[in-house]
Amino acid sequence: MRLPPQWLAAPALGAVMALGHAPLGWWWATLLAATALFSLMPPTPRGATRWLWLGGLGYFGLALVWIVQPFFINPAVHGWMAPFALAFMAGGMALFWAGAGLAARFGPVLVAVIFLALELLRGWVLTGFPWAMLGHVLIDTPLVQLASLGGAGLLSGIVLGVAALLGLAQTWRGRMLGSGVMIAVLAAAWVWGAARGPSDMAQTGPVVRLVQPNAPQTEKWDQARALFFFERMLDQTATPAQNPPALIVWPETSVPFLLDYPGAAFGMMADAASTHGPDTQIGFGVQRLDAGRYFNSLAILDTKGQVGQVYDKHHLVPFGEYIPFAEWIADSPVGGLAGQALQGYSPGPGPRALDLGPLGRALPLICYEAIFPRHSRIAPRPDWLLQVTNDAWFGTFSGPYQHLAQARLRAVEQGLPLLRSANTGVSAGFDGYGQPLGQLVLGEDGFIDIALPPALPPTPYARWGDVPIWALLVLLAVSLAAARRFR
Repeated sequence: MRLPPQWLAAPALGAVMALGHAPLGWWWATLLAATALFSLMPPTPRGATRWLWLGGLGYFGLALVWIVQPFFINPAVHGWMAPFALAFMAGGMALFWAGAGLAARFGPVLVAVIFLALELLRGWVLTGFPWAMLGHVLIDTPLVQLASLGGAGLLSGIVLGVAALLGLAQTWRGRMLGSGVMIAVLAAAWVWGAARGPSDMAQTGPVVRLVQPNAPQTEKWDQARALFFFERMLDQTATPAQNPPALIVWPETSVPFLLDYPGAAFGMMADAASTHGPDTQIGFGVQRLDAGRYFNSLAILDTKGQVGQVYDKHHLVPFGEYIPFAEWIADSPVGGLAGQALQGYSPGPGPRALDLGPLGRALPLICYEAIFPRHSRIAPRPDWLLQVTNDAWFGTFSGPYQHLAQARLRAVEQGLPLLRSANTGVSAGFDGYGQPLGQLVLGEDGFIDIALPPALPPTPYARWGDVPIWALLVLLAVSLAAARRFR
């Protein structure tokens, strides 16, 4: 049986690898396809580079297909950009895979080592975009608990280890040995991960209410509909509860006014929150204007209608929330999809926790700040993570679920509870083991009350981040180079 042409086989295998991501979660398909991708990889640097780039093109083309959704919010203006955006993102991300192929002349194991190093670098280069890392396919399995030791890098290393040992072995004997080793390692890690979480899911901490107004992006800023969704959130806020919430969280950019120009809105919000008691606060996503600059912010409102602490999002989405080098193209008609001016939003000063009294110190993460592991590691360590997001931009198939999965991964990495309020969903909560505390259905309005569990002791990943895995990669690369030179 003849194999398909290279230009067809590699992207096809890459696309199968992408099936391991949410919402399908077919992690086993990722392992099998990755094994085949490495097994069929040409031995020359030129051939391996082309092969891995084509594989990455198929992988990212499917895993990031949700990226076209924002362009169809206003299809008459932005729709024509959608295929170019997907092609640009998929092709650009695939370059990280292709870079590993340059090491093919030094042996297949070094290819896998460089591959993992480049996967980690994806989170840093050009502000970073660590979405759809290979290890993310393991988030819905007990193996996710390994992230408490080594983060997404360790999970990706597991996937690459399977592919390298099985796909790069030169003999059947080597493949059988590799299969035995990986089955033993995966089985042990699976059992450990399944046993790590607590069996008692009792919730006794202070209650946080997560509000989900379900405002479609096409209606979110419509003048008449915006008032409707604001009143919906007021009703959701004021609904009585057996255990009154200490904090009520509204999603990213949830209110139809600027922070400094609320009109009567703060009084209405405070009245709604006060139905639960004099100390109930509202955390809400809001845009604010300061010295001619716009910020995407999270503000805390008390029952007296006073705004206290404010956090400004510091890691903005390129071309979505700001235009890089905007001052160079000030006369251009190009504008950010979420910005009110060409420069879009301005970045805040950086991560910082908010002191919420009896709720402890919460570290805010606005939208895609939650996909960056480094933004969840600050000193002193917070008590929990709070994400507000507007995933209405990303459709109803894969984008919101992949975003949810990565937020869950942050909880496991840090050993911290994470609560998230999403405009259209998925609003949810996780404890420090990544176990769900409850969630709302995507595309429906409602709210959920979650008792905030305590933080776990700092995990190894919370202490050292990616430093150990980088040290291991450097050690492996040096050892392989020394062994090759000795031979």
